[in-house]
Order: sequence, then structure tokens, then C-alpha cells
Amino acid sequence: MSDAPRLEEVKDRIRAAARAAARPAEDVTLIAVSKTFDAPAIRPILEAGQRVFGENRVQEAAGKWPALREAFTDIELHLIGPLQSNKTRQAVQLFDVIHTVDRPRIADAIAREMASQGNALSLFIQVNTGEEPQKAGIAPADTKAFVAYCRDELALPIAGLMCIPPIDEEPGVHFALLTELAAENELRGLSMGMSADFETAIRFGATHVRVGSAIFGTRG
Repeated sequence: MSDAPRLEEVKDRIRAAARAAARPAEDVTLIAVSKTFDAPAIRPILEAGQRVFGENRVQEAAGKWPALREAFTDIELHLIGPLQSNKTRQAVQLFDVIHTVDRPRIADAIAREMASQGNALSLFIQVNTGEEPQKAGIAPADTKAFVAYCRDELALPIAGLMCIPPIDEEPGVHFALLTELAAENELRGLSMGMSADFETAIRFGATHVRVGSAIFGTRG
């Protein structure tokens, strides 16, 4: 199957999952995760009408998206991978949304760069719902304090929360926890769900699903 039919199939699944959850499908933003794919592989998805994309690495995104944006001016680019503080300036220049604000140092750097560049990005705080030592994200118990720091002290535009459940656990448990944390902090945005579990995420209220292999196929 070529990429464009895969995209339509994913959109159909999103619509069906939203309908089953008694939610408007328009409330769910599909982020096509294009990490490791080059511009020629991305173009058919752009030509099929998709405009929201996700990348894991700042440097990789910088190598392909500026040229694509010249051809498709209404692209919305999301950083969904970890952000290193020394890449913050470039990230704020390149991306429209960052999903991985996960510690005060990064929040501080983003605030400085947004002020310096005059760029108003939309931001998500990454929560390590499984409290996995190898994974980025703040602990669930620290969410309230960190949200308050970002919103009240830094005046950052926090749109919501993001999580990546442990691969060996039922994702619904983690989606439910993220939904609860977002409600406690009066945040609407929920960035959760990938190719294997985005329908479950929609059932739990996901507003943004990050889908890569179901659209682009297996990475080489």
C-alpha cells in the first residue's frame, strides 16, 4: 500500500474511534510522524492534504522542513522527541509546537528563546506516567508544581500534557492518568497515542495522536 491510502485509512480509523467515544473527529489532530523519512517520502503525504507533522530530532528536521515549507506554506511542525538545551534556539525557530517540555532548565531556555525571537509556540509538558528511569518526562506527582512554574513564573503557553506509555503495559491506564492530571491542571490538550494505540487514546480524550508507521510504513 502506498503512503496516501495509508493516510486515509488512519483518518478513517480516527473518525470511527471518535464516533465510538461520542466525540467530534475534528477534536483530534493527527500528527504524521515523519522522523527518519526524507523529503521525497514526505511529499506524497503533503500532496494528499496532510499538514501537521512530527519530528523527533531538531537537526534532522532542520535538514528537510525549510525547503518543504517553501512549497507548502501552511505546514504545522511539532517536536515530539527530547529537546536538548543547546538545541533550543533552533527548535524555537523551526517548530510550531513542542511536546517535550520536561524540566525547568528546558522551560527556562524555551521562555528565553521565545522572548528573544518573538515566536509564540504552543507547548506540552511531558509526563513520565510509568515513572521509567530511562524515559524523559516529569513524575506524575510533580505535574501540578511544574505546570504552575511554567504558566505562572515563566508565562509559557502550556496547551496540555503528553505521555508515552511503557511498551509492556496496558496504555489505557496511562492515558487515563494523563487525562486526570490534565483535568486537575485545567489543561485541555492531551498528546497521547501512537500507531499501535491511538484509538484507545482517543477513547480517553486524546486531542493529538502521533502516528508514524501506520502512515509511512516500516522504517528502514
